[in-house]
Amino acid sequence: MPRTVYVNGDYLPEGDAKVSIFDRAFLMADGVYEVTSVLDGKLIDFDGHLARLERSLSELDIQKPDCFDDLLEIHRELVRVNDIGDGMVYLQVTRGAAEDRDFAFPDPEVVKPTVVLFTQSKPGLADSPASKKGIKVISIEDIRWGRRDIKTVQLLYPSMGKMMAKKAGADDAWMIEDGHVTEGTSNNAYIVKGDTIVTRQLSNDILHGITRAAVLRFAREAQMKVEERNFTIDEAKDADEAFVTSASTFVMPVVQVDEAVLGDGTPGPVSRRLREIYVEESRKTAV
Repeated sequence: MPRTVYVNGDYLPEGDAKVSIFDRAFLMADGVYEVTSVLDGKLIDFDGHLARLERSLSELDIQKPDCFDDLLEIHRELVRVNDIGDGMVYLQVTRGAAEDRDFAFPDPEVVKPTVVLFTQSKPGLADSPASKKGIKVISIEDIRWGRRDIKTVQLLYPSMGKMMAKKAGADDAWMIEDGHVTEGTSNNAYIVKGDTIVTRQLSNDILHGITRAAVLRFAREAQMKVEERNFTIDEAKDADEAFVTSASTFVMPVVQVDEAVLGDGTPGPVSRRLREIYVEESRKTAV
């Protein structure tokens, strides 16, 4: 059966969904998005995603859509009608579609935001085979714009990074600026040295990950030592463990960085334990 999607107030079969060719996301990448995980038919970390969406809209001076306060119910309805057990709900809000292309923002009193949501079914999301063997990453130069803390739809370079990794026989790429790791193409990056988890501190240089916040909170509650600071690619290659976090991968162990195999080449105890804690605790608080 075709998916039911949401477009500007209407629930539609995906084949009937349409957005204007003048939508600014299409013309200018002028939009933001969120992806919320679904486990057992319930939404994970929804409040965090909604808060970050509100911040992203504010940072770009995009008007909150009229349906903003109804987004939880819209998410739940899409999960219900599409029978999503495990999976994702993708939400995109753009500045809307003016009558013609123009670099200047349209009048928000005249042009309202475009809102699109759709689901993706991912059976067994919590039991990903990749999490049991770990992933390999390569390092690439970070040449993105300077406001990476805003979750915009400007995803061309991260997509190129994914393809660079694929061409190199790896699974993903970590982006490097001035010798230091910023983040992965679609995730936050971490290393483990001794008994310490190290991840870059929050700033405009990285996305303020919702999963990141939850995982660090759980780590500290479990009496794990956490340092939020820049770390170099050389430190990463010399680490005992590494991992990434995101809404779609939860906690994903990294077993190789460029040519350097970490530990014995299998997921380490810290990343394995954090994944267990995250999945367990997230299920308790899912909505």
